[in-house]
Amino acid sequence: MATTQVETVSTSADKAKLAAALLLVIGALAAFYLLGKQGQIVQWGALIACLVVAVVVFMVSEPGKQFVAFGRDSWREVKKVVWPSRKEAIQMTAYVFGFVVIMALFLWLTDKTLEWLFYDAILGWKK
Repeated sequence: MATTQVETVSTSADKAKLAAALLLVIGALAAFYLLGKQGQIVQWGALIACLVVAVVVFMVSEPGKQFVAFGRDSWREVKKVVWPSRKEAIQMTAYVFGFVVIMALFLWLTDKTLEWLFYDAILGWKK
């Protein structure tokens, strides 16, 4: 098992790329609202174009590359999961529901027993 060293180096170029991506997102929102009179095609086109450019700028930065690597690693781990079969899932769900019903009955019986013990037997309060 290989251990990997994670180094977070934030260069000024990466900070500038992240700032540019953020400004592009803000610009996309501003363009969407400011171009409302130009028509929906222009409005949505400007929004989508600015957001696409913002994503591209983010992805070429180091945090963007780390995000993509994290996504790939996560997908690789999801593929390793052994998912239960339909029969196993139904059985486990039935066990959980059975346990919930038994626990509900136990708690109800305990509540009624304590109610009878305290209110009827000890205090003598009748309903």
